[in-house]
Amino acid sequence: MKPINVSGKRKTAIARATIREGKGRVSINNMAIAAFAPQRMLAMKIMEPIIITGDAAKKFDIAVNVYGGGINGRAEAARLAIAKAIASANPSLKDELMKYDRHLLVADSRQREVRKPNTHGNARGKVQKSYR
Repeated sequence: MKPINVSGKRKTAIARATIREGKGRVSINNMAIAAFAPQRMLAMKIMEPIIITGDAAKKFDIAVNVYGGGINGRAEAARLAIAKAIASANPSLKDELMKYDRHLLVADSRQREVRKPNTHGNARGKVQKSYR
């Protein structure tokens, strides 16, 4: 099997994953998942596609490069890229991933709302209007 390259985006974070045959190693920015995401919740979020697919994912080595965004956006972009990589390497797992969570294979396109002028640093906040 030749290496497969896929990408995942979330907010302003972009993750590019390469999957090839191997022993089940997963690295993000050349680090283990625990080193990349010290918060257990984020590490579990990144590991979701690997846990769901079980032994099928243990036949592949996945290397992910993530940049941009914050820690949550990076974790979700990496999660999307890993799930897409597993699904493209083994198409029979696509339904299993989609059944668990649609956002494992389909990008969440929501973005932060742009700040407007005269809104006190918020997107929609304005000065309260008094009629009397």
